[in-house]
Amino acid sequence: MESPVQLKEDGNKYFQTNDYENAIKSYTKAIKLTKDKSLLAVLYRNRAACCLKKENYAQAASDASRAIDIDAADIKALYRRSQALERLGKLDQAFKDVQRCATIEPRNKNFQETLRRLGTNIQEKLRIQFSTDARVQNMFEILLDENSEKERREKAANNLVVLGREEAGAERIFQNNGVNLTLSAMCTGHKARATAILHLVGLDKICTWMSVDNEEISLAVCNLMQAITDSLAGEGKKEQHGKEEALVLDTKKDLKMITMHLLDMIASKKVSGQGRDRALNLLNKNIPRKDLSIHDNSRTLFVVDNGEDSPLSPNKTGMYYVLVENLPNTQMTTSILLNKLYDDLRCDPERETFREICEEYIKSKIDTQDMDKTLHAIQTVSGILQGPFDLGNILLGMKGVMEMMVALCGSERDIDQMVAVEALIHSSTKLSRATFIITNGVSLLKEIYKKTQNEKIKIRALVGLCKLGSAGGTDYGLRQFAEGSTEKLAKQCRRWLCNPNIDKRTRKWAVEGLAYLNLDADVKDDFVQDEPAMQAMFELAKSTDKTILYSVACILVNCTNSYDVKEVVPELVQLAKFSKQHVPEVHPKDKKDFIAKRVKRLVKAGVTSVLVCMVKADSAILTDQTKELLSRVFLALCDDSKDRGAIVAQGGGKALIPLALEGTDVGKVKAAHALAKIAAISNPDIAFPGERVYEVVRPLVNCLNTERDGLQNYEALLGLTNFSGRSDKLRQKIVKERALPEIENYMFENHDQLRQAATECMCNMVINKEVQERFLADGNDRLKLIVLLCGEDDEKVQNAAAGALAMLTAAHKKLCHKMCEVTTQWLEILQRLCLHEKLEVQHRGLVVAYNVICADEVLAKKLVESAALEILTVLGKQEDDPSKQHVINVARQCLLKFMDYGLIKPLTQP
Repeated sequence: MESPVQLKEDGNKYFQTNDYENAIKSYTKAIKLTKDKSLLAVLYRNRAACCLKKENYAQAASDASRAIDIDAADIKALYRRSQALERLGKLDQAFKDVQRCATIEPRNKNFQETLRRLGTNIQEKLRIQFSTDARVQNMFEILLDENSEKERREKAANNLVVLGREEAGAERIFQNNGVNLTLSAMCTGHKARATAILHLVGLDKICTWMSVDNEEISLAVCNLMQAITDSLAGEGKKEQHGKEEALVLDTKKDLKMITMHLLDMIASKKVSGQGRDRALNLLNKNIPRKDLSIHDNSRTLFVVDNGEDSPLSPNKTGMYYVLVENLPNTQMTTSILLNKLYDDLRCDPERETFREICEEYIKSKIDTQDMDKTLHAIQTVSGILQGPFDLGNILLGMKGVMEMMVALCGSERDIDQMVAVEALIHSSTKLSRATFIITNGVSLLKEIYKKTQNEKIKIRALVGLCKLGSAGGTDYGLRQFAEGSTEKLAKQCRRWLCNPNIDKRTRKWAVEGLAYLNLDADVKDDFVQDEPAMQAMFELAKSTDKTILYSVACILVNCTNSYDVKEVVPELVQLAKFSKQHVPEVHPKDKKDFIAKRVKRLVKAGVTSVLVCMVKADSAILTDQTKELLSRVFLALCDDSKDRGAIVAQGGGKALIPLALEGTDVGKVKAAHALAKIAAISNPDIAFPGERVYEVVRPLVNCLNTERDGLQNYEALLGLTNFSGRSDKLRQKIVKERALPEIENYMFENHDQLRQAATECMCNMVINKEVQERFLADGNDRLKLIVLLCGEDDEKVQNAAAGALAMLTAAHKKLCHKMCEVTTQWLEILQRLCLHEKLEVQHRGLVVAYNVICADEVLAKKLVESAALEILTVLGKQEDDPSKQHVINVARQCLLKFMDYGLIKPLTQP
């Protein structure tokens, strides 16, 4: 058998005769046989040379790299890898390798020449590569080349979007006739370009593109339309270039035209489902006011009642088009739009107009001779009941509506039964109406449930029964059905939910049924123990259809008992019982230990990742009410500190930030409290990586409110303490958010824990120069408060205050003088600190004493003339002890400083 050394020699001979194939075979055999690292490096290096000759540059680079891994200073391997990388077009990496070669052998002319050549090539490549014009031109050529691969063209489009975010890039694209490529980045924040794109391309063409049955194209055009709308409305980037405002005098006409085209899209049969969804979402985002404090609601009024001069169909307002679109596939999105429009109206006359339009529309559709028209009327009522509910209740009272719902229930057509059952479900939201339907309609629903062979109708009938069964809410004493009935209904819902053969829309109804039934503690306890059912619901929540989010959020709120519960006053309960009034009862399984177990099961099942996915949903679907429910669930999940690590790991910290900044007031507070719980005990760099940590500061500061729960305030202070200990940039952010006055207020609190948390936070904050300047300013008692807190009986408060005082006096001599002036008790307090039984507090007190001594000889003399000298002497004379050496050392430094001043005579060291 040949040895590795012999094989290497054979390979060298083959190489010298240009027989590179056999040389590679010999080197490869040797590599497999040897374990000698130095020989292995030579073999790889030699095989790399063969690969270079055969122009197999990738293998050459790989072999050279293996040689370098063994010997980093192998100059031949480095140079060969450089040659291979250059041929592969990786000039920057090739340059680094030859640069290392030149460092090892600086006089080698070959290396120097290669360095110069590569340097020149790299500069030229960069110049071409980073030229904006060239990049834009290159992207256009790829996009317009029909023979280009799909992935390449998509990448070119993405690159153009990135280039369009830069002013120079956007202008170049604009000049290069890139308008027809519908690149939203070109018009973002720029009215002139947005107007030009709108008119050059044309609204008809844009709407046609958005109507195509292709999700990617439809979404891309939708983004373009949103960018144009934002720019015309004056939203987005605030910077204006040149005299742009003079060029675009009035955008209201264009905005109205966009609205009319979108309304036309949602009622057109030629438009794809994708197109209608996009149009509805755009109307949802742009028509109602984003902030009700803004007085102008003209866009909503234009849609609701745009007058006789409507460019739409004769005598039909924008509301007609919205009501026409109230179909099963888009009912949820349309209901949200109707609700937003109704909420956006400012006065009763405007709401009256809204109601009259809806009534007229429904009257025009109810026809006992034409069941299809009547069917749509009932569908519309059902949709409105999911939107502006009070208006829906009024419409239910219209003559003929309830009668037609009952008639549809008795119809032989499946579609009639389905619509009727859905309408009954939505009309039984209030307990009073549910009671009416329980009396008059339960038998009808049961009959449909038993007889129908259509699974879709059966599920809906069951959901109706579920909703009626839960009409008593969480009150254990108001159960509508017999004992055990709700559990049977829930079990059937879970079966349907777990059945993958049933379509998603029908399974969503099973989730809605559970949302109602989960008010019963037995049902929610069974649900969290049914792992397949939970996972099936989670998968639905993560799917592209986000109309299920509210129902899922309701289930999770019920399972975690994170809804508001009125405090029960025992005296009032006794009074109610005495007067024979109904007293709400709490289910035994709704007590703390059961709730905690349910929360644990949800966390273990991965509910956090589902919540994170739900938070990312489009704002048109994720309403403020849904956001509030998600915030409540997050807060319940964060209650146990042991679970917070898992929540952070699954992205919970990131998802809570938008919930804390947007939504209802209650929802924002709940989300901020959950953030505070995470921030209080987590490493901010892990929980909120990168710049995201700065976004968390504002929600934490917003929690500091004396009118809120004490626990919220306490945990927010703990979170700010944790943050303020990380970096000065974070401390600066806390100052910028005006948190200091609030922190100072809590330092005066009678509540021990709040005072302690606030003082610890201030202890970290005083490192910041701006905070120190507040203490230096004349006419305030901030330093006095810190000094007095050092004299508190609470050890933790003492420790934090002493730490703050130590840092302040170390930073500014003026504060040492000021400390001696703010209170006559300063010397007594300082002596108590220096004698403290806790070493940490004692050490901080001694540091303060040292700072005072160093600040001024006069102040030092005051300490010498007091009992402080005796305290320092006793401490300084102690024998060395590792457990308290830091305390002994500071005491000795104080005594040495006294000697320097000549206030005491030198002492003999122990």
